[in-house]
Amino acid sequence: MAVTEGTGGIVGGVDTHKDLHVAAVVDEQDRVIDTRCFATTRQGYRQMLAWMRSFGELQRIGIESTGSYGAGLLRFMHQAGIAVLEVTTPDKQDRRRRGKNDDLDAQNAAHAAFAGQRTVTPRSRDGMIESLRVLMACRKTAVSARRVALQMIHNTIVCAPDDLRDQLRSLTRMQLVRTLAAWRPDLTAYRDLDSAYRIGLKSLARRYLELHDEIADLDAMIAAIVDELAPNLVARNSIGHIGAAQLLLTAGRRPASHRCAASARFRRPRERRSGIGSTEAEIAQPTARCTSSPSDAYGPTRERRIMLLVGLQKGTPNSTPFEP
Repeated sequence: MAVTEGTGGIVGGVDTHKDLHVAAVVDEQDRVIDTRCFATTRQGYRQMLAWMRSFGELQRIGIESTGSYGAGLLRFMHQAGIAVLEVTTPDKQDRRRRGKNDDLDAQNAAHAAFAGQRTVTPRSRDGMIESLRVLMACRKTAVSARRVALQMIHNTIVCAPDDLRDQLRSLTRMQLVRTLAAWRPDLTAYRDLDSAYRIGLKSLARRYLELHDEIADLDAMIAAIVDELAPNLVARNSIGHIGAAQLLLTAGRRPASHRCAASARFRRPRERRSGIGSTEAEIAQPTARCTSSPSDAYGPTRERRIMLLVGLQKGTPNSTPFEP
């Protein structure tokens, strides 16, 4: 990012934490003016903004961890009309030389925002995409917990007494879960081995059913948001609401990564003319370089398959994957 010098503007930097944010300000020549701590509340955000503006015109501000501790500050600065950059990785050489210090981290964030180095445009933390992200995160943990509960049910049945295991041997998954949830074991006989197994299996089965219902409710809300945001995407073949939701979240992070990921499989291999000792694996390397983050362009398998499928359906691999 180009920096305009001699305008009298200042640039801020913030090292974010749970309870306190450390802010620093640099002048138009990238010299540190001052450093101060502020509470992670709306009052603290207002005090931080007023403090920064007291030194001059605030051009932009660099914030660390806008996806966690800095999310609230990011929303506040956006509402105030301040240009915000997310500072990604710290300067490792400077940290080894000067040590770990919150004031230094805030100053380094201000230096990075001033020079436009180690910075990216942060994701917006409001709107329906943010709602979709929260629901998808809850669904992901619920699915993991449901899978763990089912695994524990099977592992417990394997170790159960023979007469108890024989009753459950021929049941399907949902028949097994509903049968276990319908049991009425004697809760006062928990010292008995058979009763302890029945109590444990009933508890696991009820946990599985509760998570199953929770996932169904989240799926309905996610589907409603996806239908509103991208009806053309879910109308395509082989694209469900969950896959479309993940693709929308990726689009919210790095819009340019879709073109890179959708066309990655269509790039022609580079021919190496040095010739000596080159193998087939060395030759088949992509020719184009993606300008977006590799973690987004080559993300989860579900996203890659959807991007490839959408590119094939549109007929041109370099086209935009979908039109919300």
